[in-house]
Amino acid sequence: MSEQTLDLSNEKEHRTLWTVLGLNIAIAVGFFATGAIGDSNSLIANGLDNTSDSMVYGISLLALSRSSKWKRGAANVSGGLLLIFAVGILIDAWRRYIGGSEPLGTLMISMSLVAAAVNLACIWLLGRLKEPDVNIRAANTFSVNDFASNGGILIAGGLVWWLGGNWPDLVVGVLVAAIAAWGGISILRDAHGEHHKAMHGDQT
Repeated sequence: MSEQTLDLSNEKEHRTLWTVLGLNIAIAVGFFATGAIGDSNSLIANGLDNTSDSMVYGISLLALSRSSKWKRGAANVSGGLLLIFAVGILIDAWRRYIGGSEPLGTLMISMSLVAAAVNLACIWLLGRLKEPDVNIRAANTFSVNDFASNGGILIAGGLVWWLGGNWPDLVVGVLVAAIAAWGGISILRDAHGEHHKAMHGDQT
């Protein structure tokens, strides 16, 4: 691959990550606002998830122009952040289970539909990149996880609206934490695999 082709590829990756970063910051603000208004663990969970994603996209932008070793380190940070986020959501879900909450089902449904559209756009943008590195793959993992979480919020919102209880909201919050934990583990495995591949390459 020529140097000019590499430069064009890096420029496209930069533009894509900046766009995805902006979308995630916007949707995180939306989740926090609706989560606070609607007293919803699952909306707050997704707000924290998108905030974590935004931090990781920022790290990924820095990693694009760095060495492979730096990129693997950035991916490890990304995976670790997702695991920390998962623990925080579980703590918040437990707090709401003990103290009680009154989530608004209609607000959960509305926000989940908006977020799903944004996450689909992110998946499409990231999917256009050819030969993605470990950080681009991590970013795509986040977007797919977020889209799955949006489906959970949609279902939970419908159940909350229909049944009038808070347990569907808490269940989805816990599921979002589980999805985040699985995504974090997948990213760490990917980075570990890249490390072994690099080590093997050095020995040949």
